Amino acid sequence: MEPRSSSSSALAAAALLLASSLLLAARADDPYRFYTWNVTFGDIYPLGVKQEGILINGQFPGPQIEAVTNDNIIVNVFNNLPVPFLLSWQGIQQRRSSWQDGVYGTNCPIPPGGNFTYNMQFKDQIGSYYYFPSLLFHKAAGGYGGIRVLSRPRIPVPFDPPAGDFTILAGDWFKLNHTDLKGILDSGNDLSFPDGLLINGQGSNGNRFTVDQGKTYRFRVSNVGIATSVNIRIQGHSMLLVEVEGSHTMQTTFTSIDIHLGQSYSFLVTADQPPADYSIIVSTRFITPVLTTTAILHYSNANGAATVPPPPAPTTEIDFSLNQARSIRWNLTASGPRPNPQGSYHYGLVNTTRTIRLANSRATINGKLRYAVNSISFIPADTPLKVADFYNISGVFTLGSMPDNPTSGGAYLQTSVMAANMREYVEIIFENAENFVQSWHIDGYAFWVVGMDGGQWTPASRQGYNLRDAIARYTLQVYPQSWTAIYMPLDNVGMWNVRSESWARQYLGQQFYLRVYSPANSWRDENPIPKNALLCGRASGRRTRPL
Repeated sequence: MEPRSSSSSALAAAALLLASSLLLAARADDPYRFYTWNVTFGDIYPLGVKQEGILINGQFPGPQIEAVTNDNIIVNVFNNLPVPFLLSWQGIQQRRSSWQDGVYGTNCPIPPGGNFTYNMQFKDQIGSYYYFPSLLFHKAAGGYGGIRVLSRPRIPVPFDPPAGDFTILAGDWFKLNHTDLKGILDSGNDLSFPDGLLINGQGSNGNRFTVDQGKTYRFRVSNVGIATSVNIRIQGHSMLLVEVEGSHTMQTTFTSIDIHLGQSYSFLVTADQPPADYSIIVSTRFITPVLTTTAILHYSNANGAATVPPPPAPTTEIDFSLNQARSIRWNLTASGPRPNPQGSYHYGLVNTTRTIRLANSRATINGKLRYAVNSISFIPADTPLKVADFYNISGVFTLGSMPDNPTSGGAYLQTSVMAANMREYVEIIFENAENFVQSWHIDGYAFWVVGMDGGQWTPASRQGYNLRDAIARYTLQVYPQSWTAIYMPLDNVGMWNVRSESWARQYLGQQFYLRVYSPANSWRDENPIPKNALLCGRASGRRTRPL
C-alpha cells in the first residue's frame, strides 16, 4: 500500500463520510442492544476446589446475549484484570468487519484498566453461539457465555415456538489454575487428563431445568471445553435435533448426541414422561477413563427421582459418531435468516476454484512440544496481523507463508498467513493422521461439510461428497486417521483465524490466518478500521482514521 497524497486523502475523507452515512442508514432500521461488561478475576469452586476464575459482571458463566437477526450488538468491555484481555465470538461472522473478531491476529488486546467497545451486527444469522476469552490461556478460567440469535418475527421457523429456551454450556475442566496450565505448555509439556466436566459452570446436579409436563422445550448446547468431545443424553427422553450452528437441520430424533470442541447444537425435548426428576447426562468421548456430570430435568409437578434407568453412554468407538455426523442434513425447505429457503443456494453446483489440504501434526521444535498445520507451528507476531496489513507495516508476516498442501519436511515456527481472494470458492480438506479427534473452527465463515471418512483423502474421495444437503456450520470434526472436506465461498474480506479447538494445540501453534483480499478496496467489501481501535506493537502512535 503506497502512502496517500493530500489530494487522495481528501478524496478518501469524502468517501469515508459518504460511506458512513450509507452505513448508518443501512443499519438504522435494525435495533441496537447495549451491554457493559466488567471483567475481573474472582474465586470459583466449580469442582470443589478454589480457583481463580474470569468473571463478567461478577458472573461465571458470563451474561447471555439475546438477539434477533441483524441486531446491532454494542458490548463495552472494561478489563479489570492485571493482564491484557480479549473476547471472541464463536460463530458470529462479523460480516465485512474482522476488526471486531477479538483474536490477537485482528485486535490489539485491551490493556489492564482499559476498555474497548465491540460494535457488531449479527448480519443474516440465526441460531446458537457463544463467546469466550481468546488471549493467553484464559479460556481455561471461564469468561464464556451464551449467544442466542432468534429469527425475525416474519421469518417462518420450521417448528412451533417452544415453551422455554435453555442454554447449556458444557465442557471439560481442570482443577489447576489457567496460569499453571499455561506454564506447563510454555515449558514444552502437554496437559494431563481433565479433572471433570461442567454444565454452566457447575459440577454434578448443580443446574436444574424446570419444565411443565406435556410441553416442549428447546435446549441449546455448546461444547466450551478445551480438550475433549462430549456426549449429551437425557434420561427417559429423546432429543429432536433442529439446528446446528445457525442452520436448520432435517428434524432427526436421537437418544444421544456427540458435540465436539467448539460446536453448538440445539434440540427439542418434550416433557412427555411421568412427573419426576430426570438426569441430563454429559460425558466425555473417545478417552478413558470416561468423565461424567449431570444436571436435573425437573418436572414442575414432580415429587421424586425418576425410576427409569439412565441411558447408557456411547462406546469409545468412532463409527457411532461418524455415522451420526453423516446423518445430520440441511433442511432445504426451511427459511434461514432470510425468507428464502436455505436450499435456494445450490452449493454443490458451483465449481470450486481452489483446493486446499490442511494436515495437523504433533512435533518437537527446539526441544519443546509444538503442534503444526502443514508443518508450520504458528507463533504470534508483535503486532496484530490485521493491523499490520492495514498500515502496510512490513516484516510482521509473510503473505502466502501457509502452503495449500502438506509438506514432507520437519515442523518449524512461523507467523503463517494464507493468501486468498474475495469470491474464490474453495474446497478444503482437513487431514488427521493422529489418533486424536480433531476439531477445527474458521472465524468469519460458515461452510458446507461435504464429506468425511477414514483413511487418506484422494481426488476419488469426491465421488462420495454430499453436494445436495450437507449441513452448513462453522466448526467441524476430523476423526482419527481420517479426513473431512468442506466447500466455502470466500465472501467475507478480512483476516480470519483458522484454528484447532483443542486449546493446548491452538496455543502451541495449530492455527494460522486466512487473509481474504479484495482489490476493490471498497467499503462494500470491508468496513474501515474502527475509530476506537486499539493500536499496539509497531502500530503504536498511529491514527485510526486519516481525517
